[in-house]
Amino acid sequence: MTEQANRPPRKGPFAGLVVIELGASVAAPFACQILGELGARVIKIEKSDGDDARRWGPPFWEGAGAFFQALNRNKESVVCEMRDAGQLSALKEFILEHADIVIQNMRPGLVESLGLDGAALLAKRPSLIYCNLGAFGRTGPLKDRPGYDPLMQAFGAIMSTTGEPGRPSVRVGASIVDMGTGMWGVIGILTALLERQSTGRGRIVDVSLFETATCWVSLLAAQYLASGQMAGKQGSGAPGIVPYKGYVTSDGEILVSAGSDSLFRKVAGAVGHPEWADDPRFIDNPARVANQQLLYGLLDDILATRSTADWVDAFEAVGVPCSPINDIAQMVAHPQTEALGLIQDVPGTGMRFIGLPLSFDGQRAAPYSAPPKLGEHTETILGRKMP
Repeated sequence: MTEQANRPPRKGPFAGLVVIELGASVAAPFACQILGELGARVIKIEKSDGDDARRWGPPFWEGAGAFFQALNRNKESVVCEMRDAGQLSALKEFILEHADIVIQNMRPGLVESLGLDGAALLAKRPSLIYCNLGAFGRTGPLKDRPGYDPLMQAFGAIMSTTGEPGRPSVRVGASIVDMGTGMWGVIGILTALLERQSTGRGRIVDVSLFETATCWVSLLAAQYLASGQMAGKQGSGAPGIVPYKGYVTSDGEILVSAGSDSLFRKVAGAVGHPEWADDPRFIDNPARVANQQLLYGLLDDILATRSTADWVDAFEAVGVPCSPINDIAQMVAHPQTEALGLIQDVPGTGMRFIGLPLSFDGQRAAPYSAPPKLGEHTETILGRKMP
């Protein structure tokens, strides 16, 4: 294997690992991007017209949809028409000779029909780590159905808990199921890599969108399993903790989190009603939960009278956790975002993305190459030119 001359050598804890991405959309590409940003060589296998996410837009950014570009930096792109026996054979040969990790989120049953499934590949390369990012999981009556983030937010009960009481369910705007599944895939792969150091053998790792969705609602499910009662929609609040939600101010919104009796006492003082702390209706958290409609109605009216900045100052002065409810532009422009170096430039492009949310010895991993053009590395990897 040789690096292309225009690609700098990889650095990071996974330098030297070769990852094959048999994936598209979000979950598998996000998992592979995490590994790539930490040093692994990631080779993205695409169909002849490319990952569908290349066309997700507008907006488009330097040749592809912004979603695609944000998920595929630091990778190499290989076009492989898997219905062509010669191309499929070349891909298998490359995997068996060079790959450490394969990550796939292709439609159910496809990798098995092509002989690219974990069992088939590990039989010939036992050290391989193979990760399936499925929809509903590896077994059960729905195992062969496809799935997408919004479907799993619906099926996994996330949407039933999201939104305002009495109003239709809403999807969480961020792709939390897709990206969470990618993260769980990486966790499983890291576990298998650690085990491989002592055994020399690989593993088949299974994660799925449905299992990830259930994990995101596990705290709410614990309340249901303990009581038989469903919390329902909480708006910006949280079941079982009061006051703990967002409020409209005179010029925006603020979220206040008073998760203890001592914090509620501080909230009561900050809004000019210190007597609330000794009111039997609000004396402790169970009482406040029982009387939350009354308490929230009082707080809604008071917080609407002053600006977000005024309330942030007032609450922070007494040690109450609070935050303005920022939009994306405000978050991106905030000095805290800048101080952490979260927005990173992609070398050789005008693109900027949010980096990985972790650092080592104070240093955040940084992108080293642009998202690949479709089929840019086909000849290098499979020894053939694009048609």
